[in-house]
Amino acid sequence: MLVGVLMSYRTRRILFSSPLFMIYEFFLLGYLLSFFGYVDSLYLLVVVICLEVVHVVPMFFESRKSTVVGRFLCTCYGVWEWFLLMITILMSIVYVTSLFVIVDKNMILIGLSIIALIGVYAFINARRIVVRKRVLSFPNLSRSYSILHLSDVHFGSLCHEWSMSKLRYKIVELEDECDLIIISGDLADGSCIVCEDDFMAFKDLSVPVVFTSGNHDYYPGIKSVHRACRSADMIVLENDSFQYDDLNIYGLSYSFGDIDMPSDDDLKNIIEGDMVNIVNYHVPHGWDVLCDVGFNLQLSGHTHGGQFYPVTWLSNLLFEGHGMGLFRKRVDENYKYLHVTCGVGCMDVPMRWGTKAEIVLLKLENE
Repeated sequence: MLVGVLMSYRTRRILFSSPLFMIYEFFLLGYLLSFFGYVDSLYLLVVVICLEVVHVVPMFFESRKSTVVGRFLCTCYGVWEWFLLMITILMSIVYVTSLFVIVDKNMILIGLSIIALIGVYAFINARRIVVRKRVLSFPNLSRSYSILHLSDVHFGSLCHEWSMSKLRYKIVELEDECDLIIISGDLADGSCIVCEDDFMAFKDLSVPVVFTSGNHDYYPGIKSVHRACRSADMIVLENDSFQYDDLNIYGLSYSFGDIDMPSDDDLKNIIEGDMVNIVNYHVPHGWDVLCDVGFNLQLSGHTHGGQFYPVTWLSNLLFEGHGMGLFRKRVDENYKYLHVTCGVGCMDVPMRWGTKAEIVLLKLENE
């Protein structure tokens, strides 16, 4: 029942916002085109309606069966959304400038050309997965461990079989260097249906793969996501723990109420004093509380690092300076860590500018 409500909520959200978005597009494009001559409002209205049809119609088909055409249209509209935001910024600058001087249309053309060049880079950059390596020190390890941390794959209309194949290729390259793989939620996106064999990119790896849900995993149905994970032999941790030698790994669910959440006392009972206690939690919130409970390392995602400018700056403010990267603080003479990855995939807009699609190899060493 909850899955149906969430899916209808996502659909309602898009349908409700579409008329408002169309009005926004109409006036923004009208203002832009006014610098280049007469604007036929009727033609512009038709263009705006066609753009929104490209947005809305594939959504219904993708929720039942993902297709090449549906994914292509979703990608095209995602690119358009990014350009629309950049045009909004450009026209805001133009408007303020026009209050003081006459703005030449050639300057606007130069601005649009720069946006186009950045757009090409951002589109290509979003499809390049980079590997980052970071070192963390702990006092109670019998040996070194390497964790491949990734998040926000966002399997859906923008990231499908080809992207999953690229991700598997990168993981296989690092397989011999890591002890286990931990995925901090949003494996699915919610923009298309999740079938039982969609996560086979994680099957037959030589190391355990641990997954804990994020908010987007509920949109296509958390049961469908879990079923696809288990088909790929992944370890699903929803408010449950898994021990790997010196590592005690706890998956703290991102729950919409479908999964009972633990109390602080429940979490304290999870802590193993002679092990490194790791909490896998999708959002980079609650670090202070989880440190107090006894966790040594929190693994999170969700933010995408803001994905592209200027949202990267807003993301850092929204998450209290923990928008992306590795953070540490000293507690009782030992360091506690929070690692927030920028993620692998993209949400709605297939563009990255100022961030990278990344997987991170965390090396845990004895202090």
